[in-house]
Amino acid sequence: MHKKQRIRVAAACSVLALLCIALVWVLPAGASSSENAFKPDQFIDPETCGGCHDEILAQWQGSMHNLSHKDPVYTRVAKFFRQGLTDAGQIEEAESCVKCHTPVGYVTGFPQKLSDDLSQIQKIPAQGIQCDYCHVAVDVTRMYNNGLVLSPGQGEDNPGVKHGPFDDAEPDFHDAAFSQLHTDSKICGTCHNVKHMAFGTDLETTYTEWENSPYNSPVPEKHVPCQGCHMYQRPGVPATGSTLRPDNPGSAAAGAKQRPHIFTHNLVGANSGVPEMFSAKDKSDMAVERLRHAADIFLIMIDNHTARVVVTNTGAGHSLPTGVGDLRQVWVEVTLTDSDGNAVFQTGVPDKNNELPENTVMFKTIFGDGLGNPVINMAKAKEILSDTRIPAGKSAVRLFNLRTTPQKGHTLTARLLYRSMPQKILNQVPGPRLGPLPVIEMAAAHKTF
Repeated sequence: MHKKQRIRVAAACSVLALLCIALVWVLPAGASSSENAFKPDQFIDPETCGGCHDEILAQWQGSMHNLSHKDPVYTRVAKFFRQGLTDAGQIEEAESCVKCHTPVGYVTGFPQKLSDDLSQIQKIPAQGIQCDYCHVAVDVTRMYNNGLVLSPGQGEDNPGVKHGPFDDAEPDFHDAAFSQLHTDSKICGTCHNVKHMAFGTDLETTYTEWENSPYNSPVPEKHVPCQGCHMYQRPGVPATGSTLRPDNPGSAAAGAKQRPHIFTHNLVGANSGVPEMFSAKDKSDMAVERLRHAADIFLIMIDNHTARVVVTNTGAGHSLPTGVGDLRQVWVEVTLTDSDGNAVFQTGVPDKNNELPENTVMFKTIFGDGLGNPVINMAKAKEILSDTRIPAGKSAVRLFNLRTTPQKGHTLTARLLYRSMPQKILNQVPGPRLGPLPVIEMAAAHKTF
């Protein structure tokens, strides 16, 4: 071989070697984002993690992450929506919920779909979104439908590397590494953005809503990632955009280094009903506290019989409501009462079945079947017909014709209310009655004449 050829070959080998090193650094050995990629015994029981991280385990227990697989509202409504579907694309979507709700099960082979016998799931996958799922995440392949890349260890005998926000952690049980991903909204966005598996319709856009909001500021001092609210909250500290978000000083594990801030793991969002079903009253109370610091409402009469109501999203880093925008209910209730408290006018008041009237003023997404017809089953959603939700920092104005002129002694009240699922849907689900779910007053305004 000539000298120049040897030089070219050596240079090419050097480049390949550097590429291999780079790939190994980016994606650790054994990392994968595919289903059936791992064995169940590679993941560690959260109770084992709690042996050192006892305070964090206590926060996580009863959270919506912990309950993501067990949540009876999710499981029963999802199975209800699955019934009767014959279109292959609709079935694919209806079966896919387990990717985010039971992620350890999905990547270890069971369950692969919603209609699998969920009673046969093993103990660790049944514990939802857990320690040894999030803390073995090393990369993101896509910002929707759970695009996390995982690199778990080999169970308790060889737990591998756990990734988190500290660069100087020295745990005894496992290795640790700093992860920028764990301080970034992207780790949340992989499940909190959902696209229809077959049709590509944006079903949930929480991450995108945050990405387009003022909270995603390029100015470091003004940048608030998902963790900046949801992992600062604890009892008495709602940590929303309209409140202070003070640090939570302490240590991440028993006997570990004291730090200015330890991310909290209560992770309850706005759901007060489900944690209460599992006796997690503290989580339920935190959800209510968060909702009551998410929005403001303003009320004024603009003529003798017309009320102007302004709702402002002051506290959420995403739209109000977010998540499954066609199922979450945020609405305005307006009542006019006389001096004896009798209703002269009302709208947005649930009926005897806890269902809302059709003319209720709501902020929501309406999905369509591709032909302009509304659908309530997201498996059938081929289009977005309308989206009246309120983006972060924005306001919505609605006018209400009271059909009468308020008299002296009358009181006009406008309330912004929240419920995590329409009772109209829950009333159709077979089996024991679901609900009624709590209706939370987010904000209220009053005017006495």
